Amino acid sequence: MRYVLALDQGTTSSRAILFDEEARAVASAQREFRQIFPQPGWVEHDPNEIFTTQRETAREAVRNVDLKSVMAVGITNQRETTIVWDRQTGEPIHNAIVWQDRRTAPLCAALKEAGAERLIRKRTGLVIDPYFSGTKIAWLLDNVPGARARAERGELAFGTVDTWLTWQLTGNRTHVTDVTNASRTLLFNILENDWDPELLKLLKVPRAILPDVHPSAHAFGMLPKAVLGEPLVIGGVAGDQQAAMFGQACHHAGMAKNTYGTGCFMLLHTGDKVVQSKSGLISTACAQTKGREYALEGSVFIAGAVVQWLRDGLEFFSSSREVEKLAASVLDSGDVYLVPAFTGLGAPYWDADARGAMVGITRGTTKAHIARAALESIAFQSAELLEAMQKDSGQPLAELRVDGGAAANDLLMQFQADLLGVPVVRPRVLETTALGAAYLAGLTVNLWKSREELAAHWQAEKRFEPQMKDAERQTRMARWRDAVLRARGWARR
Repeated sequence: MRYVLALDQGTTSSRAILFDEEARAVASAQREFRQIFPQPGWVEHDPNEIFTTQRETAREAVRNVDLKSVMAVGITNQRETTIVWDRQTGEPIHNAIVWQDRRTAPLCAALKEAGAERLIRKRTGLVIDPYFSGTKIAWLLDNVPGARARAERGELAFGTVDTWLTWQLTGNRTHVTDVTNASRTLLFNILENDWDPELLKLLKVPRAILPDVHPSAHAFGMLPKAVLGEPLVIGGVAGDQQAAMFGQACHHAGMAKNTYGTGCFMLLHTGDKVVQSKSGLISTACAQTKGREYALEGSVFIAGAVVQWLRDGLEFFSSSREVEKLAASVLDSGDVYLVPAFTGLGAPYWDADARGAMVGITRGTTKAHIARAALESIAFQSAELLEAMQKDSGQPLAELRVDGGAAANDLLMQFQADLLGVPVVRPRVLETTALGAAYLAGLTVNLWKSREELAAHWQAEKRFEPQMKDAERQTRMARWRDAVLRARGWARR
């Protein structure tokens, strides 16, 4: 039996999963790492902790197999999280600024005021928002003493987490990324598949700090024997959401997936055409093997993180798995709506000044009602994304494929199908993000020959059919939007 090792570097933990040639997960390891909150709206990680936890999980996942049977390594990562380090020492100049971080909201507002939004959207497919990497790079260069001068001398390197891991794991200073991660920086022209000189100038980012960009299935570099015990090629890299789309076998225009993780991310494949959204979505690059492929994407910043908040912040339960039982103990949310805009709102609003709100509370409201409202908030946010996608693409969706930790929650998935009015399909393999990275790496080393072969592995585990009547669906969505209105712009008031 032959294997591919997938390194899945997420927002709250590093995981490693070993897949066999039948796309079955045969071993895994996971380690959480610290979330650092220097001040409200700021979120950081220790880059060295990211690397060490990822390396240790990789070693644990392969410890019981013959390493000569491991064909390649694939990397998938939390996107937009920004790291800048010294090329000589490999040491970061600052903590990683996480995708959730909102510190660059003033810079984003200044770029909008200067009229840069249209140019950025046309070239990158993105909107101007602190979510993306470009303004985070600018912040680091302007706020770490001496960083800008060092960057212009070529002494520093920038990378999203995939680039950082590749640099560290290869040990030979391989400075590379793939098109999916590059497409999330505000600096990459997705029409030309290259860094854009005009955008670099606009954001004052020196070209010298940027990595080389390759297709997602590519020989990115070699892990020396000292890392895992045998030399291994890094054969695939993709940002987590594009990797999940690839793992879900959404290879053709009109197919869509939604990942329920810390955030919630819905992608609709649009083929070889960049569809410019008029409904608050972004256009992005799909994982690429040969030709160019694109998707419409909607990003929800707080999804599974709202359940973590109930667990850690409000201490409603000790394990996130308990949320379904608590939420199911009441028939409905009791007309309570929770808008988890803890770090602003993503698509389709892009409101960095929104903050969390809960409305409809009465004396009869219990923990169970709040837990149910929290779960329902994940589905409401996703329903708004699908509405926007169908408006932009002009095509109805046959089904939505789902993955991620919260996709195991039957109550949430049924409510999601009810709100969408289309079937929600959960696959047998929920770890589709890691699987997508494994597939990309496996294609590079010819463990698998074609996408058709990969698609044949995909199997549904459960299908949730919509049961809610249209009138109730519309009423619930209208109430949700009313609640969102009350949360918007709060930090400006």
